Amino acid sequence: MNAPTYIKPKNNGTKQLFQNPILEKLTRTHIAVPISLFVGIAAGLLYYGAAKTALSSWQLVALFLAGMFVFSFVEYTVHRRVFHMAADTPRKAKIQYTMHGVHHEYPKDKSRLAMPPLLSLSISALLSVLFYFIMGKYMFGFLPGFLLGYAAYLFVHYAVHAFPPPKNFLKVLWINHGIHHYKDHDKAFGVSSPLWDWVFRTLP
Repeated sequence: MNAPTYIKPKNNGTKQLFQNPILEKLTRTHIAVPISLFVGIAAGLLYYGAAKTALSSWQLVALFLAGMFVFSFVEYTVHRRVFHMAADTPRKAKIQYTMHGVHHEYPKDKSRLAMPPLLSLSISALLSVLFYFIMGKYMFGFLPGFLLGYAAYLFVHYAVHAFPPPKNFLKVLWINHGIHHYKDHDKAFGVSSPLWDWVFRTLP
């Protein structure tokens, strides 16, 4: 099985990944579910940080913005290095296809435009423990920004696949992601922002 660079996209249909119906169901989600979850969690953490810690307003704002900025880098890095890892063994090819290659083969499948909530919530729980261990109370400003960055990424990713491009400056996001899917899979790894593509010279 090839890496997603060599997968020809199909504009209709879907793909069954697992014979087990429960596992198969867990690979799909309506986009509103993870966006609502992570916006809600971010709001709750930010409220806790403001009400229950000694963090000042300016500290919360600065940490929140830092969290969003760091997420943009994580988004780019995971997409480029993990989702597009070299599928040079059968096992890696299967893992890569299940994680991301199926999306490149069926980019219009709206049920697979976001990581399944069970998996994303598990990763978020691990990150919250890690960030609290590293940052202590500052996590209550940083993690909400990180999670809202993820929610924004989900919204943009869904929009560029589900809707026609707008007639404004945001059109570049549609163009870049279209190039990534249909012309050059080794370019335009940033979905919610072209910043890191510009920094690392992967901008189309």
